[in-house]
Amino acid sequence: MKKLLFLILCTTTLGLVSCKKDTIINETPNRTFIYTIQPNSWTLSADGFTYTTILDINEIDGVTMDDEGVLIYLTDPGNSNVQRQIPFVYNRDAYSFEFKQGEIRINIQSPDEQDRTPIAPTKALTAKVIIIPSNFQP
Repeated sequence: MKKLLFLILCTTTLGLVSCKKDTIINETPNRTFIYTIQPNSWTLSADGFTYTTILDINEIDGVTMDDEGVLIYLTDPGNSNVQRQIPFVYNRDAYSFEFKQGEIRINIQSPDEQDRTPIAPTKALTAKVIIIPSNFQP
């Protein structure tokens, strides 16, 4: 009886030790792009209420439009050591963005639709664009 119990215990132990669990994770990393926006690249709209600059970014494709997320950070117009996530308000002007395939538009306009022209940046700003992949679940 002892031999049989010992044999069953050895077999069970050997069976449990031989099992190995492998965890395989295939993650797609975020993609980050850095742009320098020069002061002369801002264009004032015909009505005089919005400054716009366009960033050409071919990585924004159909997959990005359907499934991925986009974040944009700009250096603070008053302090180049600080980054702000768009949208934000600085000096009474609202910074926002919109994107479509191949481009991102960054806008500066009055946050409460006052009848005044926004202030365009007078120095170069750094834009950090982050594209975040996502697994679509229908």
